[in-house]
Amino acid sequence: MPHEPPVESPRSLDDAYRLLEGGNDWRPIAGGTDVMVQITGELGEPPERLLDVWHLDELRGISVQDGRLVLGALTTYTEIRRSAECQEFLPALCEAAATIGAAQIQNRGTIGGNIVNASPAGDTLPVLLAADAEFALGGPRGERTVAARDFWVAYRRTARADDELLLRVVVPLPAERRMRFRKVGTRRAQAISKVVMSLAYRPDAGVWRDVRVALGSIADRPVRLRETESVLEGAAARETTADHAAAVLGREIQPIDDVRSTADYRRVVSARILHRLLREEGGW
Repeated sequence: MPHEPPVESPRSLDDAYRLLEGGNDWRPIAGGTDVMVQITGELGEPPERLLDVWHLDELRGISVQDGRLVLGALTTYTEIRRSAECQEFLPALCEAAATIGAAQIQNRGTIGGNIVNASPAGDTLPVLLAADAEFALGGPRGERTVAARDFWVAYRRTARADDELLLRVVVPLPAERRMRFRKVGTRRAQAISKVVMSLAYRPDAGVWRDVRVALGSIADRPVRLRETESVLEGAAARETTADHAAAVLGREIQPIDDVRSTADYRRVVSARILHRLLREEGGW
């Protein structure tokens, strides 16, 4: 039988903090697209208590402030796709949001949920990792900021404490940065990722600068590929560089085997995705 945990629905952030201060193993829920599956007991242990944050308007909104894109944790995938700010400054995130589920999921699912749920197949996570995003967390003990590179610590585990909520996502917008996104799944739509990649870089007189390569669905968490990045950093933007980077990527990653794909498939496809993205950016 499905477990039906008790639910509290605070109407302000202060009210939510007071509930969190009391302990009781609260599980935050917003869109519920992941938690509702857990309630059935089909995906891990069901939560003991739910803290419904859907009505907290303090966690909504998209804006550009001081050269940074700021998204409230309750921003839905549909809102990301329709946002003029996201389309202008972070179109790769719009692309990622468009790959998640169908319209019903995109209307209800939130970027905060994708981040905190910490699935290694979360489609927005490599984009945020490659973009050097930061996450603002808050609770009864105050606020703090955690970089995306430090947030996902293990399989479905994050740096968020039990008495904290994810408040907003902050993405720096350096001049001239370019970003790409690519997802491979079983189908063209409504598919869980086999491999998902984001590439960020800054072109500089024919060489790659400030390179970030992030992958999802190949490990127990989204990962940055530091060796591959070092091959591209400062290298000439030509096909031989892409060949070398793809080869290094294939050696650097240790892909998982699971019901969606094999490790060998993920290794080959990841290298080919990177090679293709580099070719497209180089115009070869």
